[in-house]
Amino acid sequence: SHPQMPKNIKDAKIAILTCPFEPPKPKTKHGLEVKSVEDYRKLREYELQKFETMVKQVKDTGANLVICQWGFDDEANHLLLQRKLPAVRWVGGPEIELIAIATGGRIVPRFEELTKEKLGTAGTVRELSFGTTKEKMLVIEDCNNSRAVTIFIRGGNKMIVEEGKRSIHDALCVIRNLVKDSRIVYGGGAPEISCSLAVAEAAKKISTLEQYAMKSFSEALESVPLALAENSGFAPIHTLADIKSRQIKEKNPRLGIDCLNKGTNDMKTQSVIETLSSKRAQILLAVQLTKMILKIDDVRGSADQV
Repeated sequence: SHPQMPKNIKDAKIAILTCPFEPPKPKTKHGLEVKSVEDYRKLREYELQKFETMVKQVKDTGANLVICQWGFDDEANHLLLQRKLPAVRWVGGPEIELIAIATGGRIVPRFEELTKEKLGTAGTVRELSFGTTKEKMLVIEDCNNSRAVTIFIRGGNKMIVEEGKRSIHDALCVIRNLVKDSRIVYGGGAPEISCSLAVAEAAKKISTLEQYAMKSFSEALESVPLALAENSGFAPIHTLADIKSRQIKEKNPRLGIDCLNKGTNDMKTQSVIETLSSKRAQILLAVQLTKMILKIDDVRGSADQV
């Protein structure tokens, strides 16, 4: 909070406070009249005494850094500098909670409740400045609880930053799916082709009209590898027919579309994988959408007459 406070603190013992560094105020609507210099001097001594008591209570716990949710005036800031107690003010509520989780500390609402056991710990706390505007950021590293992580994204403009945020969000969702279900399938349209062959083979064993629905479902599954082949600049129908015949002959369900022209259609060799949960969700969503459309008997526009 003070320009002369140290910008790098190692082996930090952090006091996390939600109470302000200021003298207590009357809770009811009362006025305080200062009629003489002596009254003003007593008021100033009282405030200074309260500040001294607050700083002493923090120092007695062994804390060497204070993170406060509220602000404090210049007098308290100067006193903290004199007592060699670095402080950070105006830290938001969500940030306070994340700092407490990461450092293993407790959020303390009153100075009287602050103890050594409630302090958070971190290997390094430092201040960084970025760009020509000298925007500042507080970095807390080597925490006891490393599960709380902050990802800092920088870019030339807002559009690049937003694109980076979306990409990181997608990657984190993939990791989340793998944590929930570690099973994977290979990409490149290989599972769709394999499932299409299996459904088409099962349709041959059905003697009722349902076999036509199964054949249509089998053909619908081929739309994914067809789109991949077309977007990669290949002849879609020829490429799909070639992969299907190779899967049947080689009995290798890992064969898919070689979108990157690496010379092999084995998705295991190319390390192209997808999570099973996301693949299942994609197919289920497509089936639900198709069922919803099939339930529609008629479509009328606003100009149609009843």
